[in-house]
Parts: sequence; structure tokens; C-alpha cells
Amino acid sequence: MRRKIPNTGALVAFEAAARHESFTKAAEDLAMTQSAVCRQISSLETYLGVPLFRRTRRGVRLTDAGLAYSRQVSARLEAVEQDTLSIMAHQGRSATLELAVVPTFATQWLMPRLAGFIGEHADITVNLTTRTRAFLFADTQFDAAIYFGDAHWPGTEAHYLMRENVVPVCSPRLLKSVSKQGKPVSAETIATLPLLQQGTRPYAWRHWFESAGVKAANDLAGPRYELFSMLAQAARHEIGVALIPPMMIEEELASGRLVIACNHTYASTSAYYLMTPEQKAGMPALRAFSDWLDGQAAQYRAATGMDEDI
Repeated sequence: MRRKIPNTGALVAFEAAARHESFTKAAEDLAMTQSAVCRQISSLETYLGVPLFRRTRRGVRLTDAGLAYSRQVSARLEAVEQDTLSIMAHQGRSATLELAVVPTFATQWLMPRLAGFIGEHADITVNLTTRTRAFLFADTQFDAAIYFGDAHWPGTEAHYLMRENVVPVCSPRLLKSVSKQGKPVSAETIATLPLLQQGTRPYAWRHWFESAGVKAANDLAGPRYELFSMLAQAARHEIGVALIPPMMIEEELASGRLVIACNHTYASTSAYYLMTPEQKAGMPALRAFSDWLDGQAAQYRAATGMDEDI
């Protein structure tokens, strides 16, 4: 049965025209005439039976259907381009893994170790793209995801990596403002400082204070940042105190740009997992990466005293 796929040339012309909302600029991008672009898009609209652009005196504008379709087409053409560049670069001799990763964990924990995997598996290319929240694998090109949350992600297998042991950190000068010796202070003192909030962990401070036996009225207050790297920068510049796992800020702690403000730590109930779609679990490259990552995570848990199961 023939697949219901439009002409590729028409899709390329449509993507360019949608990106610019201009047939003229699309023609310049594609080294085509404007009339050729018009014909390609007209043939696509006829094929779909749906108008993709509104023609006006001032040019063209995407219809609602055209806008939605352009986003889908753009993502799929980009994926095809990436696949094409990959096979051209490696002449079909290697495998490529497309991984979705949470940004700071990937930068601070995974990247320093990734050279070890590449050294053992020179035939496997690992591409990383940041994603902070769960998604549908069927709608993406990803083979797996390193994700922070719980193990309940429909249609996937979860490989436990580690929890987060968070600790309050701040600039040395901010700590000295509440501690004459510049040494770690109590959780009660931390409650008097401006608290920096992590956007994907809105109750982190509340859980930390509760685990320390302290009730803080301002545990949900304070500026909110999406990434740990943003929190670290805000803490460095004395905007407040942040809850961050030490593994995310090893260089800052070693250099003294950030200091531990209170020695009380809290182990999160959520954790980092490698999530693999069930239909891709048998991929040799993915199995190799999963085995390697399991080993690295086990070594880290043992070295830091986090060698426990959920």
C-alpha cells in the first residue's frame, strides 16, 4: 500500500515559505523562482485539500492549519537532515544514539564521563539534546532520555541511576553576613535568607526544611529559575541561597565561588533514570550505552554513599 506522503520538494518549499511567511524569500533560500515555489505550495494544498496560506495584498500569511502543519514538517525535515548528515559522515559504518537529557546533569555529570564510553565504543555517536520534561517518544527522533522524576513513563523501561542529595549553597560573602566565622549555619538561619527556587522542583525548599524539622514561612517564595546552572549563577552573585546537588557544582565548590551554607542534606524522592522506549530496547548501541551508564551510576553511588535502590 502506498504511503500518504506528499512530494518532498513541495514539503521543502512549504517549510521555507512558512518560515519566512514569504514566497519570495523562500525562493531566494532555495535558489528557485517565486513561481516555482508557488506551484509547489499550490500542489501541496491540492494534495492535502487544505489551504495552508491566506493570500493578501501584502503577501501571504499562514492559516491555522498551515501553522500547525509547518511545525510538524519542520521537525521531520530537520530529523531527516540529521540522519542524512550522520550517514554521510560515517559512511554507514557506525550507529548513532539520539538522547534527550536534562541540561545541568548532562553538562556537569555525564559529559565528564562520556569520553570513556566513546573510547570503548568508537563506532557509536552519541548526540545530546536538552529536554526538561517528559514527552512522547513517538513524536520525536529520540532513542532514549535521561530524565529526572519517577519511573512511571508509559511505554518505556526505566533504568535507575541516582537520587539528588541537595544542600543549600551561597556565595561566601552572603554566608559571612549571617555567620561571623563564615561556617555553615543552622536550617533556622537559612530560613532568614532569600531562597532561590528551582522551577521543576517547586517544593524542594519545603521538603528540605521539613526534613530538618523546621517550618519556614517563605519556603515557596523567591525568584524562580528553570536550570541548576541558573541557580548556581544567581547564588554566586548573592541573589540568595540555592538548593543544589553538589555533583552539579563541583568546580564552584572546589574554587570557593560557592560554599555550603548548611550541612543538612536531603535525598529527593524522585531520581534520575535512563528511559528507553520498549520498541527500542533491543538496539545494540542503546544496550551498550545503557550498560555503561548503569556501571558509571553504580560507581558514583558507591563513592558518594548513595548506593541504595528506590
